[in-house]
Amino acid sequence: MSWSDVERNVALWTKNNEAFTDPSAVQAWARDEVTWGKWRGDESELRILGDVAGKDVVELGCGTAYFSARLAKRGARVVGVDPTPAQLDTARRMMRETGIEFELVQAAGESVPLPDASFDIAISEHGASTWADPYSWIPEAARLLRPGGLLAFLHGTPMAHICYPPVGEITTQLQRPYFGMGRTQWEEDDGVEYQLTHGDWIAVLRDSGFMVERLIELQARPDAQTPVFYSDTPADWARQWPDEEIWVARKT
Repeated sequence: MSWSDVERNVALWTKNNEAFTDPSAVQAWARDEVTWGKWRGDESELRILGDVAGKDVVELGCGTAYFSARLAKRGARVVGVDPTPAQLDTARRMMRETGIEFELVQAAGESVPLPDASFDIAISEHGASTWADPYSWIPEAARLLRPGGLLAFLHGTPMAHICYPPVGEITTQLQRPYFGMGRTQWEEDDGVEYQLTHGDWIAVLRDSGFMVERLIELQARPDAQTPVFYSDTPADWARQWPDEEIWVARKT
């Protein structure tokens, strides 16, 4: 893990929190349904997490913790982990306003100050799964989970990654090599994202003690609209090719 990369990501998400995630927090926390990603894959249809009531859940890279809040409404005992103080401040404000309370921990997904084998489920929805080094955060998720625990994480697809130009909207042409993906900093003042080939994702999961159960490639619905904040991937592109995917794995 590079702490300079963590600092870059904290700086980026401090700005993003002011511009986007803090103003949208009230709406995000108000939703009861659990959905995945910008195309809102419906948990009731995907059935990834099952009944979370009474289960210990850790969200790695929780941001403003709206996903954690929705699970807490369903009876889960949730801990949200994020390295960005501004995002956690927004989450605390929403707790005061809604009365929904759970633990928050300021930490990067690569190094979480919580005990071994403390959780039944570890999740990440464009949190650590996008912004943390998978060779560090996936073994950390394994450490936090009890035997038989579930890891579910959503991030952008390798297919989408290789179709993004250095600047601007996603294309229908390959822009970069598939092999050798890893750390990506798109522009000098951007944060640092991570992406692997599908083979490398499987390898790091297996090396960390996980058995892959499912890989779900999300498709934008026919009536989906391009999100304002994530407008670099139009809905029409995501109706034809997957730009988000969910990995579901079990700690053996």
